[in-house]
Amino acid sequence: MIVTLTANPSMDRTVGLVGPLERGAVLRAISSTASPAGKGVNVSIALHRFAGSTLAVLPGRPDEPVVTALAQQGITVKSVPIAGELRSNITVTEPDGTTTKINEPGPTLSADEWERLAEAVVASARHRGGWVALCGSLPPGVPDDAYAAIARAVRDAGVQVALDTSGPALGATLAASAVDLIKPNAEELVELTGAREDPRDLEEEPRLVADLARRLVTSGVGAVLCTLGAHGAVLVTPGGVWHAPAPAIRPRSTVGAGDSSLAGYLLADVRGAQPEERLRRAVAHGAAAAARSGSEMPDPSDVHELLPLIPVTAVTLPRTVAGI
Repeated sequence: MIVTLTANPSMDRTVGLVGPLERGAVLRAISSTASPAGKGVNVSIALHRFAGSTLAVLPGRPDEPVVTALAQQGITVKSVPIAGELRSNITVTEPDGTTTKINEPGPTLSADEWERLAEAVVASARHRGGWVALCGSLPPGVPDDAYAAIARAVRDAGVQVALDTSGPALGATLAASAVDLIKPNAEELVELTGAREDPRDLEEEPRLVADLARRLVTSGVGAVLCTLGAHGAVLVTPGGVWHAPAPAIRPRSTVGAGDSSLAGYLLADVRGAQPEERLRRAVAHGAAAAARSGSEMPDPSDVHELLPLIPVTAVTLPRTVAGI
């Protein structure tokens, strides 16, 4: 079982435009959809589509649209009632795949509401085991180290922790040395390591990405899966370093692609795959999601089509004193 926590979920309205986005103009939309969203929600949806066992933990009343929409898809949900209403976000996609997101801040959670949400995650992990994925931004009112406390409790229960967040919450959780896997993008990797490179340039340098990620592994992170958009992904573990390029696709929306990658990696792991195959599946899941509109997660057929197109190569880096 893979338990996901989406601390700040939303209903996402995705609008597809006929042409490029123009500020101040009246634009025509060719599509419009609304779906439950948030990083952990996306991971659970992606896992469910591949018959993966998952439980989505999130704040919200049982009648919230996010909660009911997930239940209608057949996804098991553990919701913790809060006083505020969950947020709504807007995503605008252009024909070339360029994506613009407008995210609301979300409801402020009281200390008691967060404590109940954290307790639900830890209790679910103890009974359902495997992985807990802590995903997305923390809601207003929650301290930066809130994920760190959950991660420590989960690992004390013998369950692995995956982390996909950014900013102070990412740094505070890593400082607690309680994470088995992180999934940064290039920008987040630069932020974490203090590198001077432009993240856009870094995406084209998998060897440099691997070197930066290795610094995190040698400092206590279990493994780093760094997604590089159209340039694939790099995986660094204590046992090795690998790069997998992305297959050629027609990108339609990047929303949820990273979440789909994380789902592919975790699913491969719980099914006993070796690191190289976990990376291949992460890249295939991410690319398949990017080829779909909005934040729609891919189907098995989408991913299986791409798997043979993704080579995985070992990356050799100079050894360090605590080297890999």
